[in-house]
Amino acid sequence: MTQATDHDDDAPEPDTSHLDDTAERSSSSDRAHLDTVEDGCGCAEVWEHLSEERADASD
Repeated sequence: MTQATDHDDDAPEPDTSHLDDTAERSSSSDRAHLDTVEDGCGCAEVWEHLSEERADASD
């Protein structure tokens, strides 16, 4: 039995050159609010961290 696929192996690769330097263009100030979040945490942990920071800022 063979499996049918919806893609063409000979199709050209999409141009992603505009995405190559995205990480370099992001400044550290854009990510500074996440400095105290552990690497590898999930979205719930990020949400909780940001909520706590907002609560502290409003006090």
